[in-house]
Amino acid sequence: MKTIINTQVVDFKVEAYHNQKFITLTQENLKDKWSIFFFYPADFTFVCPTELGDMAQKYDAFKALGVEVYSISSDTHFTHKAWHDTSETIKKINFPMIADPTGHLGRSFGVYIDEAGLSYRGSFLINPEGLIKIAEIHDNGIGRNADELLRKTQAAIFVATHPNEVCPAKWRPGEKTLKPGLDLVGKI
Repeated sequence: MKTIINTQVVDFKVEAYHNQKFITLTQENLKDKWSIFFFYPADFTFVCPTELGDMAQKYDAFKALGVEVYSISSDTHFTHKAWHDTSETIKKINFPMIADPTGHLGRSFGVYIDEAGLSYRGSFLINPEGLIKIAEIHDNGIGRNADELLRKTQAAIFVATHPNEVCPAKWRPGEKTLKPGLDLVGKI
């Protein structure tokens, strides 16, 4: 299997539900900012609202970093609206909910399950140049943690702006980073 890390996001044109409106999004909407693509199997399910609710609680923290969050499932934008209108958890979402009924985006990110017409739980961080910097895929019974995705996003942004430093395990903003070099070999 070929990795998608540091590959360019494919061209796309999709419908989404956002702020009580239907909108059209393309890869152009990703330019010059960090973005998270947050794939989940389907609206009106069980683990999905817990994850999307968790992301909704962290959305302001992502926005403060200059990151836009996009949730994506194979449902239509009409279904996203219906779910948003009926679920107390989903009503709290302020980020765009992308419709991927053809599976185009899901396939391009390697999360689409053709025989089910659904996607695995995939989290992808895309840099302002459109390159995928983080790729994580879970089986559908395993929910994700927005705190950990936020931490990884903070680390990716730090590394992008400090090219001679790297972030160790469990790194948080303000903590010590590492400067790779001969003097560190065998010392950590």
